[in-house]
Amino acid sequence: MSEPTRARAVLSTEDFKLIREAVPHYLRAHEDQPESIKFSNLYHRLGSAARR
Repeated sequence: MSEPTRARAVLSTEDFKLIREAVPHYLRAHEDQPESIKFSNLYHRLGSAARR
């Protein structure tokens, strides 16, 4: 039996930086929409992932 291949990261550190920069711009442009809370939560999750 062969061992399973090792999992690879889907996003790079640079990707996280770009997304963390883009999400606040989106939030300011769409702050009155109900979906904005999901983007706010995403922004905070990205911040906690970057600190790992």
